[in-house]
Amino acid sequence: MAAAPRERSPFLGLLSLPERTAIAQALRTETVGGLVLLGAAVVALVWANTPWADTYERVRDFHFGIPALGLDLSIGHWTADGLLTLFFLVAGIELKRELVVGELRTPATAALPVIAAISGMIVPAAFYALTASTGGGNPDGWAVPMATDIAFALAVLAVLSTHLPAALRAFLLTLAVVDDLGGILVIAVFFTSDLNFAALGGAFAGLLAFYLLQRFRVRGWWWYAPLAVAIWVLMYNGGVHATVAGVAMGLILRTTRDKDEDRSPGERTSHLLHPASAGIAVPLFALFAAGVGVSAASLGEVFTQPEPLGVVLGLVLGKTLGIFVGTYLAARFTRARLNPALAWADVFALSALAGIGFTVALLIGELAFTDPSAAEPVKAAVLIGSLIAAGLAAMLIKRRNRIYRRLYEEENRDEDHDGIPDVYQSGAISDR
Repeated sequence: MAAAPRERSPFLGLLSLPERTAIAQALRTETVGGLVLLGAAVVALVWANTPWADTYERVRDFHFGIPALGLDLSIGHWTADGLLTLFFLVAGIELKRELVVGELRTPATAALPVIAAISGMIVPAAFYALTASTGGGNPDGWAVPMATDIAFALAVLAVLSTHLPAALRAFLLTLAVVDDLGGILVIAVFFTSDLNFAALGGAFAGLLAFYLLQRFRVRGWWWYAPLAVAIWVLMYNGGVHATVAGVAMGLILRTTRDKDEDRSPGERTSHLLHPASAGIAVPLFALFAAGVGVSAASLGEVFTQPEPLGVVLGLVLGKTLGIFVGTYLAARFTRARLNPALAWADVFALSALAGIGFTVALLIGELAFTDPSAAEPVKAAVLIGSLIAAGLAAMLIKRRNRIYRRLYEEENRDEDHDGIPDVYQSGAISDR
């Protein structure tokens, strides 16, 4: 007898209960941090467009540090090179968790989000490159529209008061995690200068020591905190952007629990640092990166100069088309089938939402355009492109919010009050 054909796994179906719990905890912090991020961006824009704009520039450009260690940086650079290291450390832990126990742990579950994320990086870069080359612009900003800002996107969802099912939120988070990895690889490979191989060797030796401490289950923050600072200083002086140190340490931290552990080292570190990253580090970076002058002339430059126009088109059109087409083709040529409770319109709306590229886009913009006069229009383009993407996504999501509300209520109903949603205790789980 011939074997029965294997049923294709549902794409955007019901998450496992442990995965759903982990995703909910991560997104809760990101949502609150995203609202703080929105507030910081608004403060920066208002401050930079008032009579006190010169005060903003003086504060941002104020230098302090330890010159003997090569650390005489402005406040703006401390937030970009220092505080954002926390953001990338948490992103590294989340990526490690996804690779070990999450959606990226097997090729079958990783294929769709990885293909979607990669196409969602390549297509925006192509949009920028085509626009810049056609208009005779600077091609160096090709990576600016590549990254999705998960905190900003979740803040938009919170403001809209939507009820996206957990699977859609998880897919967005996984896209953002792969995007962050792509962003840090771009920074590490394309934005390095004047490499100091002695310092880089010291940084890699520090990372090896960090790995051995984890391998031999050494506990105690007093071992890791000084070592992490030393790795960061050496990486900065080595000529590689210091945030690379953060994602490297995040990937090294163990995310599986031993029998005698309530939490793994990665879980403990993420629990400790995630609120500081989302609520302090990223908003402070936004405060000193998003302060651009807004005028009719500057807004006109965004849509007339090839570099900022390429950023806007990359975020709004490139991200949306790249993620949607990549996801659709991957689903067609794999065994995945879309959750019958959802439609491809939902994937398109999520693709538009991923066009919100704030934190990493601003960081890459500063690295790609070191001349402030060239960087300001690009920063403005990131803000405008993200706002357009948010508006488009809001319109698309609101149209489907009644369906999302019904699915959200179904997957959260707990009529027996045992703390476990009823959908996990019924046969409905196989159909979702």
